[in-house]
Amino acid sequence: MSRNYAGLSRERIIVEALHIISGRGLGGLSMRRLGDALEVEAMAIYHHFPLGKEQLFNAIAAYVASPAPTGTAPADGEDGAEETEEEAVDTRPWDVRLTDWADTHRARMLAYSGALSLLVHRAPHTPDSDATRALMHRAFTDAGLTGEDVVRAADALHSYCVGAVVHQVRHADDEDAPDEAEAEARFHFGLRALLRGLT
Repeated sequence: MSRNYAGLSRERIIVEALHIISGRGLGGLSMRRLGDALEVEAMAIYHHFPLGKEQLFNAIAAYVASPAPTGTAPADGEDGAEETEEEAVDTRPWDVRLTDWADTHRARMLAYSGALSLLVHRAPHTPDSDATRALMHRAFTDAGLTGEDVVRAADALHSYCVGAVVHQVRHADDEDAPDEAEAEARFHFGLRALLRGLT
C-alpha cells in the first residue's frame, strides 16, 4: 500500500471519514480504517487531529453544519473571513436570502445524513457559522425584527431545518415516504409558514 502523505489535508480526511460513515455508520469509523482508505498510516491523521476521534468528530460536525453562506464549503485552509464588498452585500429580498440558505443547509445535511447524530451534542463554531449568523441577522432585521427577536428567529430557523431533515431521514424507508420532489415541497411549505409566522 502506498503511504504517500502528500496532499493529505483536514478536508480530505473529513470527506473520506464521511464516506466511511455513509457506508458503515459512525460505529464503523476508526482511525485505522480511515488511514487505510486514505492510504496513509493512522498516525498521519493524528498530525491533523492530535486529540483523536473526538476532535475529528467535532470537525465533521462543523463541516456538515457550516456550509458557507454562498452554498459552498471553503477550501482547506481558507477561513472564509475575506470577502469583497460586492460579495458582502446581498440585495435580494430577505426571505429569498433565507430560503436560499435553508435549501443549501438542508441539501448538505441530507448529503451527509449519516453524521447527523453528531450535531445533537456538538455546536461547532467556525468562520462559516459566524457568516451564516450575520446573514440571518441582516435578513431578519430587514424583515423588521429587532433586538432579541432577531436572535430568536435565527434560532427557530436553524431548529426547523435540522428537525425537517431528521424527520425526512428517519422516515426515508417508510412505505409512504415521499420522493425527493415532494419532500422538498413539504420543506418549503413549512419554511414559508415559519418565516411568515416569525415576521
